[in-house]
Amino acid sequence: MSIESSTEIKALTFDVFGTVVDWRSSIIEELSRFGEEYALTADWPGIADRWRIEGYIGGIKLVSEQSLPFQTADQLHLRMLEILLHELDFPVENNTEAVRHLNQAWHRLHPWPDSSTGLDRLKTNFVISTLSNGNVALLTNMAKFAELHWDVILSAEIVGSFKPTPDCYRNAAKLLDLKPEQILMVAAHEGDLKAAQAIGFKTAYVFRPDEMGPDGGKGFDPDLPFDYVTHDFHELATALGCS
Repeated sequence: MSIESSTEIKALTFDVFGTVVDWRSSIIEELSRFGEEYALTADWPGIADRWRIEGYIGGIKLVSEQSLPFQTADQLHLRMLEILLHELDFPVENNTEAVRHLNQAWHRLHPWPDSSTGLDRLKTNFVISTLSNGNVALLTNMAKFAELHWDVILSAEIVGSFKPTPDCYRNAAKLLDLKPEQILMVAAHEGDLKAAQAIGFKTAYVFRPDEMGPDGGKGFDPDLPFDYVTHDFHELATALGCS
């Protein structure tokens, strides 16, 4: 559903976790493999959710409240992973390389089925860039792993803050040398889009009902208050006139 013309849009910036990549299934797979290798038994879906919600989202909240100094997504992930592994009585201090490799599971997230080909379609008409709370190294490695052909990799790390801080969006516009209204922010999260809207970005909501697992999604709502509301990147590409 399009509310207004796309003629002014020059670039698309994308949230990544959940919008472009299926973080939850990917992390459950990596945790399960780790458990098999080290003879650990756990509720791996539950561990994955805690790693994401308590460790990453909770960590961002602590940074925003200044309870923690700014640190990258990798550092927030490692902080929580060590807590989770200690709870499982895994000897973290004696297996630092294994823990580091597991923490980099976030660099190896699988894309949604439409992500790579959909981004390639969008790239024919627009500059496409990440605008993620993931750090630059993480996003770069993920792009290679998942075949995501970004023109630019932008990260909240660059401004030493996290979305939805307005400076994250303003800095993206500055680096792309565009006015906010010439950028379309694409995300599966309403809060991210509303923060982008507040500084003048156009917005596109992409429905990812399985981000939190098969029972964690909500129904498709075509009447959300964004410029585009679509089921996937191909539908968005068609709405934006991409071949």
